[in-house]
Amino acid sequence: MKALNAIRLGGKELLPLIEGGKGIAVTSGASSGPWAAAGGVGTVSAVNADSYDENGQIIPQIYYGRTRRERHEELVRYAIDGGVEQVRRAYETSRGLGAININVLWEMGGAQRVLQGVLEKTRELVHGVTCGAGMPYKLAEICAGYGVHYYPIVSSGRAFRALWKRAYNKFSSYLGAVVYEDPWRAGGHNGLSNSEDPNIPEDPYPRVVQLRQTMRDAGCPEVPIIMAGGVWFLREWQDWVDNPELGPIAFQFGTRPLVTRESPIPEKWKRMLMTLKDGDVLLHKFSPTGFYSSAIKNRFLNALVGRSDRQIAYSTQNVGEHDTLLTDGSRRKFYVTKSDEQRAKAWIAQGFTEAMKTPDNTLVFVTTECRDEIRKDQADCMGCLSQCQFSNWADNEKNSTGRKTDPRSFCIQKTLQDVAHGKSLEDNLVFAGHNAYRFAEDPFYSNGFVPTVKQLVDRILTGD
Repeated sequence: MKALNAIRLGGKELLPLIEGGKGIAVTSGASSGPWAAAGGVGTVSAVNADSYDENGQIIPQIYYGRTRRERHEELVRYAIDGGVEQVRRAYETSRGLGAININVLWEMGGAQRVLQGVLEKTRELVHGVTCGAGMPYKLAEICAGYGVHYYPIVSSGRAFRALWKRAYNKFSSYLGAVVYEDPWRAGGHNGLSNSEDPNIPEDPYPRVVQLRQTMRDAGCPEVPIIMAGGVWFLREWQDWVDNPELGPIAFQFGTRPLVTRESPIPEKWKRMLMTLKDGDVLLHKFSPTGFYSSAIKNRFLNALVGRSDRQIAYSTQNVGEHDTLLTDGSRRKFYVTKSDEQRAKAWIAQGFTEAMKTPDNTLVFVTTECRDEIRKDQADCMGCLSQCQFSNWADNEKNSTGRKTDPRSFCIQKTLQDVAHGKSLEDNLVFAGHNAYRFAEDPFYSNGFVPTVKQLVDRILTGD
């Protein structure tokens, strides 16, 4: 394999190895500090990161506010306190080596306030900010104001062009790199557009070439493009290194750092990752963000698939084929097709007795227990997203999207907090990239070996 030399990232010579940011207490200072100490870019997630009490114990993020707006303000405070704490821990562990970035999601609740709140107290410790999940037009201006670099996450040249023309060209000197996140292979939320088929992955090479050409045509500085999503062995990417068509390239690892000794995820999560098979990660669209996302197939995802499958269209009036009156035992009446009436009666006989309306004028059939949990989670909403399809929260004057809640989705804050802090791996959302099955095939992890971050970085540099 070609030697992987240091490149210039945000004005600093660094190994072109980036630790991918993973939210809700998954990428903490415990892992990002050692990654930076090894010479690369460690990434602290500022998405509701953990903070600690005077005894060093994690402070549970419990919400006491009576209204959604009050709980949202609590969430923002938790996020800023946790982000600051994790950056400080990362920097201390790194001993000032490498670089520390923070990762935020632009569509998370209070994103701009959280970002500014963390940078206000850590600007001398933070090298840059990586940001995706939406179109973060104000990212460049905010970062420039604090003297840190920005690393936008995009999945196409078209997305970068829009960001550059509208805002980023005014702050070009602070552009550290552009992260290309493969929308078919990366874990977590993915940037698939409506014109792209989620079932037909595209080769990333021509897409990254197009991104580079878009950047060059726009007069953008020749900053590195960071390839994220689907990267495991660097020897599989050596044709990308020192490739003039691509320009300077770095590589991001999101899934592999999960299985290290410093990784803060529970040990049972690490062991589970090492048993996965190809195809065990599902690209789905149940997220309340409205984005596609990739997570491990488990009881939680299977339940969402089943809930969505138990779905029929309805009308409030006798119109066309919707001429059959259906009731779920309440006073509510729905007109459905004759065939859908038979399907609904079969689901009700199986115990899925509750018909819940969706914003698409369909009904999904769930158990009474599931209905009650959905309603409670919607009522307990703390505004973790700028707009939520599940609860209809929006960070605006009305605190609402103005649309119906969607019972086909779920409370993402609740499930990600639960799984990160040791609760069931079967009954919560467990994000992972589509290469996670390679833990079981990679001889580096044979006999259940869990490396330190330094051992992992050294291994990556060999090409494996």
